[in-house]
Amino acid sequence: MRQVERAAESPLFTDRERVALRYAEAMTITGEKVTEDLFGRIRGHFSQTEIVELTAAVALENFRSKFNVALGIEAQGFCVLGKHPA
Repeated sequence: MRQVERAAESPLFTDRERVALRYAEAMTITGEKVTEDLFGRIRGHFSQTEIVELTAAVALENFRSKFNVALGIEAQGFCVLGKHPA
């Protein structure tokens, strides 16, 4: 978990995992978008069904995040996201 924020350069992650994490960040970080290039990279690693499942999982976690904020449930410090290049 502690390597997630360094996934882009960490040897612990596969290309498939890196693109999934980048996709999740693009869906999550305010002001970022899933670009055509990024979506093309996603299609290179995942089937249509897997893309729908991945998108749903990220969306659910984003929902939970908003829900937790409203109830004052604080982060546990596992992942600090910053601005990442596309």
